[in-house]
Amino acid sequence: MKQSIRYLTAGDGTRLAWSSMGTGMPLVKAANWLSHLEYDLESPIWQHWMRFLGGNFHFIRYDERGCGMTGGDPRGLSLSNWLSDLEAVVDAAQIERPFALLGISQGAAACLAYAVKHPRRVSHLLLYGGYARGAYERGNAEAARMYHAIVDIARGGWDDHNPVFRQLFTARFIPGATDAQVQWFNELARTTTTAESAGALLEARAHVNVTALLPQVSVPTLVMHGREDGVVPLEEGRLLAAGITGARFVELESRNHVLLDTEPAWPRFCEEMLQFLGRDAPDALAGLTGREREIVEGLVAGRTNAEIAASLFISDKTVRNSLTRIFDKLGVRSRTQAMALLRGGTQRG
Repeated sequence: MKQSIRYLTAGDGTRLAWSSMGTGMPLVKAANWLSHLEYDLESPIWQHWMRFLGGNFHFIRYDERGCGMTGGDPRGLSLSNWLSDLEAVVDAAQIERPFALLGISQGAAACLAYAVKHPRRVSHLLLYGGYARGAYERGNAEAARMYHAIVDIARGGWDDHNPVFRQLFTARFIPGATDAQVQWFNELARTTTTAESAGALLEARAHVNVTALLPQVSVPTLVMHGREDGVVPLEEGRLLAAGITGARFVELESRNHVLLDTEPAWPRFCEEMLQFLGRDAPDALAGLTGREREIVEGLVAGRTNAEIAASLFISDKTVRNSLTRIFDKLGVRSRTQAMALLRGGTQRG
């Protein structure tokens, strides 16, 4: 999938790397830990996210201060700067109509602040694995002490070539990952940010408290959260949904803070997102050719490859090859995931 990467200069002089890909309804994702605009497209952790979001929307994202292609000085990590960075990216993208705003994890805070400040510019607010209160703001002394220890570990061992220190973060973020995914995440952690920046980023997140903004949100909001998320407790997702008037809450069956494409929660997330965005969202089939759409119709109807081939007067091999391309376009890996994602799309189309 192709993307266009550019740089902008924020109000305080910080250079931010941002990218855009895809077409259709504009969707802006606030920065979250950890990202790299280039590596994410190749990542076994984020690649399916990029394919789904870039394949269904005009998808805009950026690397935060001290991380990824933005890199640089980790100072200035505050809600006011996170908000101004998001504003700068939106302005640089020259979005001419209301857009959907996606806040993952810490990105939820910036999205909430933006939606409150610019309600007419946001059509939909989607929060996944997000929180209004950082680890030091939840009234849990034991959890705060544990988090502080994690920050100290990051500052002391992040840059070490031995991944044992970074493994702590990987185990919390994606406990259901394969060995290959764990290795990739460990390496990303080392290459996308420094020990100084990692410590500063983690410390800044712990002090977040935007609970006062929740009653002020006036845009349609969907909150999704993993039931056994080991990074952000489920209760924090419930707090978001309870504090935002009319917000809908979806509890996903997952232990992972970053949803993996091999778990049932991923197609559920995709389906819920497309349904939430409604008519403004592009059809899930929009990127498929006419022949691929015919194959999808057979797929959703539960037909085998042989049955699809017979009905369309093509070979089994052609069906298999076409399904590989279809799965790639949709950002899924299996028939089950594709069927879950496409049920709503074929009905709307």
